[in-house]
Amino acid sequence: MESNIFDTQTNAAVSAQDARLKERIDVVIDRAIANQRIVGTVVLTIQDGRLIYRRAAGLADRESETPMREDAVFRLASITKPIVSATLMRLVERGQISLDDPVTRWLPDFRPGLEDGSEPVITVRQLLTHTSGLSYRFVEPAGGPYDQFDVSDGLDQPGLSLKENLDRLVKAPLVFPPGKGWRYSLGLDVLGAVIAEITGKSLPETVKAEVLNPLGLESMSFVVTDPSRLVTPYADGTPTPVRMTDGIALPIWQNAARFAPSRALNPASYPSGGAGMIGTAGDVLRFLETIRTGGGSILSSQTVAEMFKDQVGVHTQTHGPGWGFGFGWAVLNDPELAQSPQSTGTIQWGGAYGHSWFVDPTQKLTVVAMTNTAFEGMSGVFPMDIRNAIYDG
Repeated sequence: MESNIFDTQTNAAVSAQDARLKERIDVVIDRAIANQRIVGTVVLTIQDGRLIYRRAAGLADRESETPMREDAVFRLASITKPIVSATLMRLVERGQISLDDPVTRWLPDFRPGLEDGSEPVITVRQLLTHTSGLSYRFVEPAGGPYDQFDVSDGLDQPGLSLKENLDRLVKAPLVFPPGKGWRYSLGLDVLGAVIAEITGKSLPETVKAEVLNPLGLESMSFVVTDPSRLVTPYADGTPTPVRMTDGIALPIWQNAARFAPSRALNPASYPSGGAGMIGTAGDVLRFLETIRTGGGSILSSQTVAEMFKDQVGVHTQTHGPGWGFGFGWAVLNDPELAQSPQSTGTIQWGGAYGHSWFVDPTQKLTVVAMTNTAFEGMSGVFPMDIRNAIYDG
C-alpha cells in the first residue's frame, strides 16, 4: 500500500482552534472556486507534526465534472526544484561533488559566455542559487536570445532532449557575470545533467533512489504512470479559467511562459530538474516535513540548516521585498519589509501550474496549497489568502 503522511493521524475530536482554522481556510477556498479564480485545489497543513487542515475541493477536470481528490496528481513545475536540490545535497554529503566545483568538471562543453565573448567559470553553487548568470526564457524580454534560440523552460516542447536544450542555452549570453547578481534560471536543469554525470544514472533514477524511495513518495516521478489521477491544468481567464492545451503561452513580466501539458505523459521529454516532476499534495507535504524536522533519512541536520540559510542576500528580493534565497527556495529575512505574518527564516516557493507552499520553522508549520489553475494558484490572491487565514487565528 502506498505510504501516506497521514498514517499516524488519529480520529480524535477536532479542537476548537482547529475548527476555527478550518472555517477560515474553507471560506478562502469556497470563495476562490465560487469566483472562478481556481478550478480545483488540495490544501494540507501540518503544525508540529499534527495534521490541522486537509481538504480537496473543486474539480480535477471541469469539463467532465470530475471532483478533486486528495490523491490527485499535479504537474509540480518548480516544486521540482527543492526535490532536485535535496538530491544534489545528498551527493555533496558523500563527497561526490563540491558546491564550489566548476560546472565544466562535469559538463566540459557547457561554457556559456558573456556579451564580450569571455567564458567565465560557473560553479555548482551558482547554479543552485540562481547566481550563475543564466536565466529563464519567460523572464527575458520577448525577442531576446532565449526566444531566438528557442530555449525551453522545462514546461514545453514535449520530446525535446536535455542535450539539445543545453546546446541552445549555451548559445545565449549570460545576463551577468557569475556571482554578480540573482536571476531565476534554468540552473536546476543544468544541475540535472550534472547529477546524471556524477551518478552514471538518469536524473529520474537518481532522484528516486536518493529521495523518493527513502521517503515513500510513490506518486512522485518525472512521467505520469496513472493518467486517471492527473488533474487537468487551466490558465487564468475571464470570466472563467481556460483549459490548457499544448503551445499555450501565458503573459508574465516582459515575455510569456509556454506550457505543454502533454509533456508529463511523454517519456521522451527531458527530465527538467527545475520543472519536470509530477506528484500529489501529500508527497510534497511529506518531503517538506522531512526538511522541516531536520532531514530525516535523506539529509543531515547540518545540511538542512545550510539549505535554510539565505545564500544571496535580502537585496535580491527573490520573492519580493524581504526575501533572499537558500538552496531550493526563498528565505524570509525581514517579515516587516515583506509585509508577511510569517516568521523570520520561513522558506517558500511555488509552481507555475498553480501551486504554493511554505515552511515556518518557528511555528513548526508546513503548508501546501496545490491548484490546477495558473498563475492564480501560484502568485494570485489565493495563496496570500490561504497564508493569511492560517495566521489570523
